Amino acid sequence: MRYTPKQIEKYQRQRYITFLEKVTKNLFRMFRDETTTQEQFLKKFSELKKKLDEQVEIQLNSEYHQQMKEYIERLDNELKDEFKLDDMREANMTLLNRLQKLKNGTSYKKDKHKYSSRNQDWG
Repeated sequence: MRYTPKQIEKYQRQRYITFLEKVTKNLFRMFRDETTTQEQFLKKFSELKKKLDEQVEIQLNSEYHQQMKEYIERLDNELKDEFKLDDMREANMTLLNRLQKLKNGTSYKKDKHKYSSRNQDWG
């Protein structure tokens, strides 16, 4: 059985997006854990970045996915210079939380539940 180009593209797309999410979750876990040393952080991040670069790069349509990719690229550039993990920890935790808020902000909510005060005089 041969796969169609569309199926292959969909598979690669899902794989790339899943890996982006894996990288951000790992980063959040490392920043949150106070016992993570700078060497451990650099080693793990470089492994994740290398695997991400090996993935087939696809066009990202979602703002959330674009922001994730930009964040990882920005962090990679930051880590090329001298840095101290403890100084970066809070700022990056904030940025990762903003990414999560962006993801959760797109969740579905019915219109009838958005405006609870609109129909208060009904009953």
